[in-house]
Amino acid sequence: MTQSGKNLVNYNANPQAAEAQHFVVPADCAGMRFDQALAKLMPEYSRSRLQGWIEQGQATLDGTAATAKQKVWGGEAIAVLPQAHPSEQPHQAEDIALDIVYEDDALLVIDKHVGLVVHPGSGNWEGTLLNALLHHAPQLAEVPRAGIVHRLDKDTSGLLVVAKTIPAQTALVRQLQARSVKREYLALVWGELRRDGTVDAPIGRHPTQRVKMAVVESGKPAVTHYHIEERFPSCTLVRCRLETGRTHQIRVHMAHIGHPLVGDSVYLKGAQRCVPHLRELLQGFPRQALHATRLALEHPVSGERVEWHAPLPEDFERLLQQIREANHESA
Repeated sequence: MTQSGKNLVNYNANPQAAEAQHFVVPADCAGMRFDQALAKLMPEYSRSRLQGWIEQGQATLDGTAATAKQKVWGGEAIAVLPQAHPSEQPHQAEDIALDIVYEDDALLVIDKHVGLVVHPGSGNWEGTLLNALLHHAPQLAEVPRAGIVHRLDKDTSGLLVVAKTIPAQTALVRQLQARSVKREYLALVWGELRRDGTVDAPIGRHPTQRVKMAVVESGKPAVTHYHIEERFPSCTLVRCRLETGRTHQIRVHMAHIGHPLVGDSVYLKGAQRCVPHLRELLQGFPRQALHATRLALEHPVSGERVEWHAPLPEDFERLLQQIREANHESA
């Protein structure tokens, strides 16, 4: 982490308007596809970027829209209005409601709701927690990643801390690296666990399915402790405590020991054994049953140990209540 000004991102800055670029198709491009000729004329841009501009009508031939496959024969006039990819655009402030658990001049603790993406990325360039933070506290435009130091998956709810200053962000990152930030989650997993335990298994990118993580020998160290909170037929409510913060850590670790999270469409493989009266409830839950319920850390300014708790969101709490009721009725 650096405090050098050149590495700070002004998320609210307005991009400069792009100026159209004009070309004449040279004779040595005769017979080429439009996108091939454009790639030769504008080698600084990727072929996919140029094809996107053609599809959007931002690259024209003789003043009219064309397709990427259209042939050129030399002498045609090309006009291109370059446009930055969303990943290169300054992030904009958006008025998105936040459930703020705590706030002072250095910290902001959020109880993130289900469905909120934390940081802009592929397919989610707007409507994220980062956009909401820039609206709530515009000064976060001067803090890298708008103060975000750790993440929760889109469909995981619960506590997340944000630094409001660069010194606070530096302190929090150091605590995360030193594993002194304590994070606990409630998870409903398939199967009936009989005892508490620990999963100590390295996590890295899945060797063939790149959108997934997996337990792999070449992965980074990852440790998850789990404690049984409540047992049900076919499933168990557990409290997970993280020593490390790997992507999808709880989801990967619990699936690795044969107890994937209820509702986890990524790491849940095949049908799970289930008593009939709970099958519809458990199979119908639309997201991974995971909630960040406790967060404890050292305040970056006062040095005091501080802690927050977030109750289960309505959908998770309702699922548990329905399970209890169904078990009572079937007894």
